[in-house]
Amino acid sequence: MALASVVRSDCAAFGARYRQEEVREPGVLAFDAERLGFAAPVGEEWSEEPGIEFLHGTTTLAFKFHHGVIVAVDSRATAGCYIASQTVKKVIEINPYLLGTMAGGAADCSFWERLLARQCRIYELRNKERISVAAASKLLANMVYQYKGMGLSMGTMICGWDKRGPGLYYVDSEGNRISGSQFSVGSGSMYAYGVLDRGYVEDMSPEAALDLARRAIYQATYRDAYSGGVVSLYHVREDGWVRVSQDDVADLHIKYKEEKS
Repeated sequence: MALASVVRSDCAAFGARYRQEEVREPGVLAFDAERLGFAAPVGEEWSEEPGIEFLHGTTTLAFKFHHGVIVAVDSRATAGCYIASQTVKKVIEINPYLLGTMAGGAADCSFWERLLARQCRIYELRNKERISVAAASKLLANMVYQYKGMGLSMGTMICGWDKRGPGLYYVDSEGNRISGSQFSVGSGSMYAYGVLDRGYVEDMSPEAALDLARRAIYQATYRDAYSGGVVSLYHVREDGWVRVSQDDVADLHIKYKEEKS
């Protein structure tokens, strides 16, 4: 998860040209064509425009099985190559039956998912019933789609339980919305997927599902430098979600090493 953006530009070189002293003949007014680049006609490219690059780092995952939805996340936030925090809460509790995960820009994820929580509450008051997981994910996708291409950075999973049972949707800042049985988002997702693909069974027990999610996040933190901190586990059931555990990855490393030996 990126707490700050890393600005990558050629501003230093651009400013250096302005600081150069030029020798001109007295009474001669000279114009530097490069300095008039900002007055270029609309549609022409300006090659030295500063760019902004987000460096993301996180690992989040969620999967459905017969007993609900398991959600697991790490807690490390990075600003470029700097570890900004080890205690970020990457699961946003939308309501007692809905959860959202955070991956991408921390500010974007937090703002839009909290706005979603407000819209879900308004829906509940107007219609006298809880919003479905599908409708909640569609609300979020519609809201962020209006800002497509404007620099938002968000990859979230909306997880919950409604009349149709457990639900899981992936929504990103481009307005994409995908329903599925398992997702992993973030820089460590490839490592988490490796563990999930090996151990995922739809009719597994809740204990086995929780252990699988915990191991998947741990392996991602072990291999991915941008993931780490604490592994947080949630279980979404018919009667609502419950926070199961929070385990430090250092303790898990010792535990799994002892089991292996």
